[in-house]
Amino acid sequence: MKKKTRQYIKEYKWSNVWAMIKNNRKDPKICTDRFSGKLVVITGATSGIGYLTAKKFAEMGADLFCINRNLDKSEKLKQEIESSYSVKCKYHIADLSKLSDIHSAADTLVALDSDIDVLIHNAGVYLTKPEYTEDNLEKTLVVHYLSTFIINYKLQQKLKAQHHARIIMVGSEGHRFAAWGIDINDLNWRKRRYSGLKSYGSAKTAQLLSMIIFHDIFQDSGVTINTMHPGAVKTETGQENGPVYKWFKRNFLDKTLRPVGISADAIYFLAADQSMKSVSGRFFNLTTDEDPAPPATDREVAEELWKKSIELSILNNN
Repeated sequence: MKKKTRQYIKEYKWSNVWAMIKNNRKDPKICTDRFSGKLVVITGATSGIGYLTAKKFAEMGADLFCINRNLDKSEKLKQEIESSYSVKCKYHIADLSKLSDIHSAADTLVALDSDIDVLIHNAGVYLTKPEYTEDNLEKTLVVHYLSTFIINYKLQQKLKAQHHARIIMVGSEGHRFAAWGIDINDLNWRKRRYSGLKSYGSAKTAQLLSMIIFHDIFQDSGVTINTMHPGAVKTETGQENGPVYKWFKRNFLDKTLRPVGISADAIYFLAADQSMKSVSGRFFNLTTDEDPAPPATDREVAEELWKKSIELSILNNN
């Protein structure tokens, strides 16, 4: 780790930090092209960014397949989308903190008769204290990283056989909180002092590292994969935390945040605009191309993480 820390210190550039600050104030590029007859898969579509993104794609003519945790909210979303936009809206119920549910969702997508034109990994969680799942894995790691890894991994052959698809992972500038990189040997935060920001940053860094390998796998296949920061927008993230955090979020954090609609506009641009057809393996702040922090671009760590992720995800047995 010390060797990596020294490496990352040399690679950090103040110009990238200033670019991030500047880009946070920009509005996203807008795509006005219709998306009729396309199928868009979205995780976590019943609230926040996912909800407005679902409405955006439906408004532009796309059919939806949503992977959500809550049955009642999913049915309500289906009825709203289909009655308002005259498109199809199907759903699959899955708790993306459970490996069994993630595998079930991935297998359902693999078995779809139709092509998947766009896959949007949006589901997320933010915790101030460590929570461990029924699989004895740290929850932030599973929801933000392993769920995206497993679904992408299992969909490789289907998407390549289609010869087209765009994968968009809703990442975060928060990956920069993992300033000195991730600890492959302690992804579950059992050996280190837990921090909500650090665990979130580590999971988002892992997401970006996986993109390096998936980009290689999808090279020249017509399938692209990109990660985007959805902007500093007001969402319901953090509702799993206690009253102190929720009070602080409501009275301080939320007052500095922008409308969620800009995230949906940015995702739609990345997914639908012709200028993005061949762009892959990149990180965007809304729709502005950025360089991630050095720990998120380390190919050596990406390859180590890939092997560890297969092990944690029990993919050898699936």
